[in-house]
Amino acid sequence: MTILTAGSDMTVTLTKRERTKVRYPAAVVHDDGTHLAVRAPWAGAADRDFGFVRFEHGDVFTEHYWRDRWYAVKEVRSADGALKGWYCDITRPATVDGRTLVVEDLDLDLWVSADGGTVLRLDEDEFEESGLRARDPEAADRACEALDALEALARAEGLAGLLACDAR
Repeated sequence: MTILTAGSDMTVTLTKRERTKVRYPAAVVHDDGTHLAVRAPWAGAADRDFGFVRFEHGDVFTEHYWRDRWYAVKEVRSADGALKGWYCDITRPATVDGRTLVVEDLDLDLWVSADGGTVLRLDEDEFEESGLRARDPEAADRACEALDALEALARAEGLAGLLACDAR
């Protein structure tokens, strides 16, 4: 297993249905062999307004991935450092290949506002349309369990404890 050194550069590759969705550079913040955190600026070509949050040029994402969990949690801060919230992707466990982190997006997402007052399940329709239940029922079950667990954690105590590492 490759453990990456804090401060080193790497590439994050997010795939969806066996195709690369996005690829971007990031800096390693923490890696203990299971929990990997990286920091990267907003990778979108343009600002994106979701209605509940707007991702903008200058936003900084501290992204937490696990090699043994079915999700990734991205802490989103504005350019001035104000916390916007946490965007959670339901994914297969992350893998590292050399200096590349590879994560497969399974369509389900969760948004948690900075104050914890808004917790939104997202893209459940996309998940159902993806065909994952037919192709890989075990992965579909794991994805749904991961979404339920993250939502319960966000509503009960928030995500800060989950993300604790040397990432600050």
